[in-house]
Amino acid sequence: MSKISNNLKSNKVLNKITSKYIIKRIFDNLNQIKLLELIRYNKQYQKLMNKKFKDYKMEFSKIEIEIIPKENTYGSFINISNEKIRKNIHIYFNDNKEEIKKEKIAENDNVTKIKIIINNKIKSLYKFFDSRRCIKEINFIKFNKYDIKNMSYMFFDCSSLEKINLSNFNTNKVTTMRGMFQYCSSLKELNLSNFKTNNVTDMSFMFFDCSSLEKINISNFNTNNVTDMSYMFYKCSLLKELNLSNFETNKVKDMSYMFSSCSSLKELNLSNFKTKKVKDMSCMFSSCSSLERINLSNFNTNKVKNMACMFSWCSSLKELNLSNFETHKVKNMLSMFRCCSSLTELNISNFTCNKSISHNEMFEGCSPFLSVV
Repeated sequence: MSKISNNLKSNKVLNKITSKYIIKRIFDNLNQIKLLELIRYNKQYQKLMNKKFKDYKMEFSKIEIEIIPKENTYGSFINISNEKIRKNIHIYFNDNKEEIKKEKIAENDNVTKIKIIINNKIKSLYKFFDSRRCIKEINFIKFNKYDIKNMSYMFFDCSSLEKINLSNFNTNKVTTMRGMFQYCSSLKELNLSNFKTNNVTDMSFMFFDCSSLEKINISNFNTNNVTDMSYMFYKCSLLKELNLSNFETNKVKDMSYMFSSCSSLKELNLSNFKTKKVKDMSCMFSSCSSLERINLSNFNTNKVKNMACMFSWCSSLKELNLSNFETHKVKNMLSMFRCCSSLTELNISNFTCNKSISHNEMFEGCSPFLSVV
């Protein structure tokens, strides 16, 4: 009897142990299942988040542009020849949601508005609107790209462009703005006060032949790294005022034709200009026919080699003090003061004129009453 009871007890104990073991296994399995489900869920969640992040990134990184075409004009409105780049640009006419697969306005399209969306794969806007003369207005609605480095010739020869809104522009990483607005001959006003130009090295030809430009705001330009300013304001013939008090020019090497043919400018204060690295000043102020006063008191010309036609046809200048000019490296002074017909006082007391210097017609067309010191 005792054996039986013992057996029963041991069976009970065994059953209890077995039950515990089974229960533990069940819980272990459940936990494992839960863990697997959790891992699976995490993977799905991760995929979802990655997709959302990708979508967000695509949305956040895009550029959105609205274009108003000129009335009764047809033709191409963007300059894209690379098929890979074209795939990242989406075009819509008027308020239609259906994407357009062409970059031209045809005669029967009846387009009053063009919407362009550029995704985050585009790294350069070089010549993006080059020679697109059917554009009247451009408005950058969104500009959430921070890695564009090249904006050279971006609006080149947009000769019908009258208005441009760049208030949302992002130029943080841009290194070249060469010829950016060149031949935008219908633009009357340009507000670039939001431009970040810390990394820009080339501003040559930037406003070349903006012949209708009357107002320009470049008060926040940082020009610390710019090396080339040649032809920067060439033929901005209606520009009456130009405030460059914020310009740092320590690294600039070329200033040739910088203000040439700015025929409405009456005064120019460049007392803040540091020109110790400049080698070319040829035609820098040539044909500034309304210029009456110019301050060059801090000019350092130790490295300048070319001063040809520097002040030629500055027909309203009455006096010019260049006593601070060092000219020992200058090789060319050809027509330097040619046709400065109103000039009566000229101080070039520190000039060094070697026999090798080309100085033909240096004072050709100047007043017979000119006093040279």
